[in-house]
Amino acid sequence: MIAEWSKTPRQPLRIDDASLEYACFGPSPDKAPTIVLLHEGLGCAALWRDLPERLSAATGFGVLAYSRAGYGRSSTITRPRPLDYQTREAMDVIGPVLDAVGVQRAVLMGHSDGATMAAIYAGSVSDMRVRALILMAPHFFMEAKGLDAIRAGKAQYEQGDLNIKMAKYHDDPDAAFYGWHDAWVDPGNADWNVADCIDHLRIPVFAIQGRDDAYGTLDQISEIEERIYSPVETLILDDCGHAPHLEKPDETLLGISDFCATLARIENAHVDIA
Repeated sequence: MIAEWSKTPRQPLRIDDASLEYACFGPSPDKAPTIVLLHEGLGCAALWRDLPERLSAATGFGVLAYSRAGYGRSSTITRPRPLDYQTREAMDVIGPVLDAVGVQRAVLMGHSDGATMAAIYAGSVSDMRVRALILMAPHFFMEAKGLDAIRAGKAQYEQGDLNIKMAKYHDDPDAAFYGWHDAWVDPGNADWNVADCIDHLRIPVFAIQGRDDAYGTLDQISEIEERIYSPVETLILDDCGHAPHLEKPDETLLGISDFCATLARIENAHVDIA
Protein backbone atom coordinates (compact mmCIF):
# COMPACT_ATOMS: atom_id res chain seq x y z
CA MET A 1 0.00 0.00 0.00
CA ILE A 2 1.38 3.38 -1.07
CA ALA A 3 1.56 6.05 1.65
CA GLU A 4 -0.52 9.20 1.44
CA TRP A 5 1.00 12.03 -0.61
CA SER A 6 0.25 15.04 1.57
CA LYS A 7 1.82 17.95 3.43
CA THR A 8 0.13 16.63 6.55
CA PRO A 9 -0.23 12.87 6.18
CA ARG A 10 -2.47 11.14 8.67
CA GLN A 11 -0.03 8.31 9.35
CA PRO A 12 3.78 8.14 9.51
CA LEU A 13 5.83 5.88 7.30
CA ARG A 14 6.49 2.45 8.78
CA ILE A 15 9.98 1.22 7.88
CA ASP A 16 10.76 -2.02 9.70
CA ASP A 17 10.29 -1.17 13.39
CA ALA A 18 10.59 2.59 12.91
CA SER A 19 7.85 5.16 12.59
CA LEU A 20 9.05 8.04 10.39
CA GLU A 21 7.39 11.42 10.08
CA TYR A 22 7.22 12.75 6.53
CA ALA A 23 5.67 15.45 4.38
CA CYS A 24 5.08 15.74 0.64
CA PHE A 25 4.88 18.80 -1.57
CA GLY A 26 3.88 19.43 -5.17
CA PRO A 27 2.99 16.81 -7.76
CA SER A 28 2.76 13.16 -6.72
CA PRO A 29 5.28 10.57 -8.00
CA ASP A 30 3.01 9.40 -10.81
CA LYS A 31 2.98 12.92 -12.27
CA ALA A 32 6.57 14.18 -11.92
CA PRO A 33 10.02 13.23 -10.62
CA THR A 34 10.47 13.44 -6.86
CA ILE A 35 13.22 15.25 -4.97
CA VAL A 36 13.87 13.23 -1.82
CA LEU A 37 15.35 15.35 0.98
CA LEU A 38 17.83 13.72 3.34
CA HIS A 39 18.55 15.96 6.30
CA GLU A 40 21.77 16.77 8.15
CA GLY A 41 23.05 15.21 11.36
CA LEU A 42 20.96 17.45 13.63
CA GLY A 43 18.12 18.07 11.19
CA CYS A 44 14.63 16.75 10.55
CA ALA A 45 11.80 17.28 8.08
CA ALA A 46 10.65 20.55 9.67
CA LEU A 47 14.12 22.07 9.67
CA TRP A 48 14.14 22.26 5.88
CA ARG A 49 11.76 25.17 6.62
CA ASP A 50 10.18 26.49 3.39
CA LEU A 51 12.70 24.85 1.06
CA PRO A 52 10.46 21.91 0.01
CA GLU A 53 7.72 24.21 -1.23
CA ARG A 54 10.21 26.53 -2.93
CA LEU A 55 11.93 23.58 -4.59
CA SER A 56 8.68 22.22 -5.96
CA ALA A 57 7.60 25.62 -7.26
CA ALA A 58 10.98 26.25 -8.92
CA THR A 59 11.43 22.80 -10.51
CA GLY A 60 7.93 21.43 -11.06
CA PHE A 61 9.06 18.28 -9.25
CA GLY A 62 7.42 16.74 -6.22
CA VAL A 63 9.36 16.92 -2.96
CA LEU A 64 9.45 14.36 -0.14
CA ALA A 65 10.98 15.22 3.24
CA TYR A 66 11.21 12.73 6.10
CA SER A 67 12.89 12.53 9.49
CA ARG A 68 15.16 9.60 10.17
CA ALA A 69 14.67 7.55 13.31
CA GLY A 70 15.91 9.50 16.31
CA TYR A 71 14.98 12.84 14.78
CA GLY A 72 11.99 15.13 14.64
CA ARG A 73 8.71 13.37 15.43
CA SER A 74 9.98 10.00 14.26
CA SER A 75 10.43 7.14 16.71
CA THR A 76 13.61 7.29 18.76
CA ILE A 77 16.71 5.07 18.69
CA THR A 78 18.83 3.09 21.10
CA ARG A 79 22.15 4.77 21.72
CA PRO A 80 24.94 4.66 20.87
CA ARG A 81 24.48 4.72 17.14
CA PRO A 82 26.78 2.31 15.32
CA LEU A 83 29.88 4.01 13.94
CA ASP A 84 28.81 3.11 10.40
CA TYR A 85 25.32 4.57 10.92
CA GLN A 86 25.49 6.60 7.70
CA THR A 87 26.06 3.49 5.61
CA ARG A 88 23.34 1.60 7.50
CA GLU A 89 20.82 4.41 7.05
CA ALA A 90 21.61 4.58 3.35
CA MET A 91 21.38 0.87 2.73
CA ASP A 92 18.49 -0.01 5.05
CA VAL A 93 16.16 2.98 4.84
CA ILE A 94 16.36 4.99 1.61
CA GLY A 95 15.09 2.23 -0.69
CA PRO A 96 12.17 1.28 1.56
CA VAL A 97 11.18 4.95 1.88
CA LEU A 98 11.08 5.26 -1.92
CA ASP A 99 8.97 2.10 -2.02
CA ALA A 100 6.59 3.29 0.68
CA VAL A 101 5.78 6.57 -1.08
CA GLY A 102 5.69 5.08 -4.56
CA VAL A 103 8.58 7.14 -5.93
CA GLN A 104 9.18 6.35 -9.61
CA ARG A 105 11.91 8.84 -10.60
CA ALA A 106 14.03 10.28 -7.80
CA VAL A 107 16.62 12.97 -7.27
CA LEU A 108 18.25 12.33 -3.91
CA MET A 109 19.12 15.67 -2.30
CA GLY A 110 21.10 15.44 0.90
CA HIS A 111 22.68 17.90 3.30
CA SER A 112 25.81 16.97 5.29
CA ASP A 113 25.14 13.47 6.72
CA GLY A 114 22.19 13.22 4.35
CA ALA A 115 24.40 14.02 1.36
CA THR A 116 26.79 11.26 2.38
CA MET A 117 23.91 8.82 2.69
CA ALA A 118 22.59 9.79 -0.75
CA ALA A 119 26.00 9.15 -2.33
CA ILE A 120 26.44 5.84 -0.51
CA TYR A 121 23.05 4.61 -1.67
CA ALA A 122 23.50 5.68 -5.29
CA GLY A 123 27.02 4.25 -5.39
CA SER A 124 26.07 0.94 -3.79
CA VAL A 125 22.57 0.05 -4.99
CA SER A 126 21.51 -0.38 -8.59
CA ASP A 127 18.25 1.52 -8.24
CA MET A 128 17.09 2.78 -11.63
CA ARG A 129 14.63 5.12 -9.96
CA VAL A 130 17.48 7.33 -8.77
CA ARG A 131 18.31 9.63 -11.67
CA ALA A 132 20.62 12.20 -10.02
CA LEU A 133 22.16 13.46 -6.79
CA ILE A 134 22.25 16.92 -5.23
CA LEU A 135 24.89 16.94 -2.49
CA MET A 136 25.13 19.92 -0.13
CA ALA A 137 28.17 19.99 2.16
CA PRO A 138 28.84 16.25 1.78
CA HIS A 139 31.56 14.48 3.72
CA PHE A 140 33.37 11.37 2.51
CA PHE A 141 36.31 11.24 4.91
CA MET A 142 37.27 12.55 8.33
CA GLU A 143 38.70 16.07 8.61
CA ALA A 144 40.16 17.62 11.75
CA LYS A 145 38.29 20.86 11.05
CA GLY A 146 34.95 19.09 11.09
CA LEU A 147 35.74 17.18 14.26
CA ASP A 148 36.64 20.41 16.04
CA ALA A 149 33.25 21.89 15.07
CA ILE A 150 31.42 18.78 16.26
CA ARG A 151 33.23 18.81 19.60
CA ALA A 152 32.37 22.50 20.01
CA GLY A 153 28.74 21.59 19.49
CA LYS A 154 28.78 19.52 22.70
CA ALA A 155 29.51 22.62 24.77
CA GLN A 156 26.71 24.48 23.01
CA TYR A 157 24.33 21.63 23.77
CA GLU A 158 25.28 21.09 27.40
CA GLN A 159 26.15 24.63 28.45
CA GLY A 160 24.35 26.83 25.93
CA ASP A 161 20.85 26.85 24.49
CA LEU A 162 21.26 24.36 21.65
CA ASN A 163 19.34 21.72 23.60
CA ILE A 164 16.42 24.12 24.06
CA LYS A 165 16.38 24.95 20.35
CA MET A 166 16.53 21.29 19.39
CA ALA A 167 13.70 20.37 21.75
CA LYS A 168 11.36 22.48 19.60
CA TYR A 169 11.88 20.14 16.66
CA HIS A 170 12.89 16.77 18.13
CA ASP A 171 10.84 14.60 20.47
CA ASP A 172 14.10 13.14 21.81
CA PRO A 173 16.78 15.82 21.42
CA ASP A 174 19.35 13.79 23.35
CA ALA A 175 19.01 10.95 20.85
CA ALA A 176 19.39 13.38 17.97
CA PHE A 177 22.41 15.18 19.39
CA TYR A 178 24.38 12.45 21.12
CA GLY A 179 23.56 9.86 18.49
CA TRP A 180 25.30 12.13 15.98
CA HIS A 181 28.04 13.62 18.13
CA ASP A 182 29.22 10.44 19.86
CA ALA A 183 29.58 8.45 16.65
CA TRP A 184 31.62 11.17 14.96
CA VAL A 185 34.07 11.74 17.82
CA ASP A 186 34.53 8.07 18.73
CA PRO A 187 38.23 7.13 18.37
CA GLY A 188 37.15 4.03 16.47
CA ASN A 189 35.90 6.32 13.71
CA ALA A 190 39.20 8.16 13.22
CA ASP A 191 39.86 6.53 9.84
CA TRP A 192 36.26 6.77 8.60
CA ASN A 193 36.22 7.04 4.80
CA VAL A 194 33.42 6.19 2.35
CA ALA A 195 34.82 7.97 -0.70
CA ASP A 196 34.92 4.74 -2.68
CA CYS A 197 31.16 5.13 -3.23
CA ILE A 198 31.98 7.97 -5.63
CA ASP A 199 33.79 5.53 -7.92
CA HIS A 200 30.52 3.71 -8.61
CA LEU A 201 28.27 6.68 -9.34
CA ARG A 202 26.83 6.61 -12.86
CA ILE A 203 24.30 9.45 -12.60
CA PRO A 204 24.66 13.24 -12.75
CA VAL A 205 25.76 14.96 -9.54
CA PHE A 206 25.36 18.57 -8.43
CA ALA A 207 27.63 19.38 -5.46
CA ILE A 208 27.20 22.52 -3.37
CA GLN A 209 29.61 23.80 -0.73
CA GLY A 210 30.02 26.96 1.31
CA ARG A 211 33.57 28.23 1.23
CA ASP A 212 33.42 28.98 4.97
CA ASP A 213 31.90 25.65 6.07
CA ALA A 214 33.10 24.87 9.61
CA TYR A 215 32.40 21.16 9.16
CA GLY A 216 34.33 20.47 5.99
CA THR A 217 36.70 21.86 3.40
CA LEU A 218 36.57 22.05 -0.37
CA ASP A 219 38.65 18.86 -0.38
CA GLN A 220 35.34 16.99 -0.07
CA ILE A 221 34.18 18.49 -3.37
CA SER A 222 37.57 17.86 -4.99
CA GLU A 223 37.21 14.20 -4.02
CA ILE A 224 34.04 14.00 -6.10
CA GLU A 225 35.58 15.78 -9.08
CA GLU A 226 38.70 13.59 -9.06
CA ARG A 227 36.96 10.24 -8.68
CA ILE A 228 33.62 10.46 -10.46
CA TYR A 229 32.95 8.95 -13.88
CA SER A 230 29.56 10.60 -14.45
CA PRO A 231 28.79 14.29 -15.10
CA VAL A 232 29.35 16.60 -12.13
CA GLU A 233 28.54 20.27 -11.60
CA THR A 234 29.65 22.27 -8.58
CA LEU A 235 28.50 25.45 -6.87
CA ILE A 236 30.97 26.98 -4.42
CA LEU A 237 29.44 29.82 -2.45
CA ASP A 238 31.46 32.66 -0.95
CA ASP A 239 30.56 33.99 2.51
CA CYS A 240 28.64 30.79 3.19
CA GLY A 241 29.01 28.18 5.88
CA HIS A 242 27.50 24.73 6.37
CA ALA A 243 23.92 25.43 5.25
CA PRO A 244 23.83 26.87 1.72
CA HIS A 245 20.04 26.51 1.49
CA LEU A 246 19.62 28.77 4.53
CA GLU A 247 22.58 31.13 4.16
CA LYS A 248 22.46 31.61 0.38
CA PRO A 249 18.91 30.49 -0.43
CA ASP A 250 18.44 32.28 -3.75
CA GLU A 251 21.76 31.21 -5.26
CA THR A 252 21.28 27.66 -4.01
CA LEU A 253 17.73 27.39 -5.31
CA LEU A 254 18.71 28.80 -8.71
CA GLY A 255 21.53 26.28 -9.05
CA ILE A 256 19.26 23.39 -8.12
CA SER A 257 16.44 24.49 -10.42
CA ASP A 258 18.86 24.84 -13.37
CA PHE A 259 20.27 21.38 -12.65
CA CYS A 260 16.79 19.86 -12.48
CA ALA A 261 15.75 21.62 -15.69
CA THR A 262 18.70 20.00 -17.47
CA LEU A 263 17.70 16.60 -16.07
CA ALA A 264 14.14 17.08 -17.32
CA ARG A 265 15.33 18.02 -20.81
CA ILE A 266 17.55 14.93 -20.96
CA GLU A 267 14.73 12.65 -19.78
CA ASN A 268 12.27 14.14 -22.25
CA ALA A 269 14.75 13.77 -25.09
CA HIS A 270 15.21 10.10 -24.24
CA VAL A 271 11.44 9.60 -24.24
CA ASP A 272 11.08 11.34 -27.62
CA ILE A 273 13.81 9.21 -29.19
CA ALA A 274 12.18 6.04 -27.97
